[in-house]
Amino acid sequence: MDVHYRDDNSACVAGILFREWNSEAEESTLVCQIDQVAEYEPGNFYKRELPCLQTLLATVTCPLQTIIIDGFVTLGATGRPGLGFHLYEQLTEKTPVIGVAKNKFVDTSDETRIYRGNSGNPLYITARGLPLETARQRIMSMHGDFRIPTLLRKVDQLCRAGG
Repeated sequence: MDVHYRDDNSACVAGILFREWNSEAEESTLVCQIDQVAEYEPGNFYKRELPCLQTLLATVTCPLQTIIIDGFVTLGATGRPGLGFHLYEQLTEKTPVIGVAKNKFVDTSDETRIYRGNSGNPLYITARGLPLETARQRIMSMHGDFRIPTLLRKVDQLCRAGG
């Protein structure tokens, strides 16, 4: 899942459903337009993005094995709760959440880094509901020869295009 914010304080949230970690193509796509999002609150980004993710998840009609978000589940070396942590709690800790972030958060542990393709730039993987190493392996196994897995690139493009 990914969210794209617009200048008019609205957003587009998109998700891609897939069956296998190495799938090249999605089973289906989901897109929701959010007319009004909360203002950004420093240190509490989840308050802005979590309602968008919840709106999209409310449209899912099949059971989910794992959710991948664009961002962090836990923050920094101490593992403070991030967006994915709050989502995991909202899902009553039943569906694992993996966070894939493109930029390092302050004091993020080196063990969260993975390198895909020929990129010298890492992705930062955090998770709740499954071991970090399992989350790292799953993102590494996703389709694509580049830093960003194919389906994660597609969901980013989908929400930026507005559906």
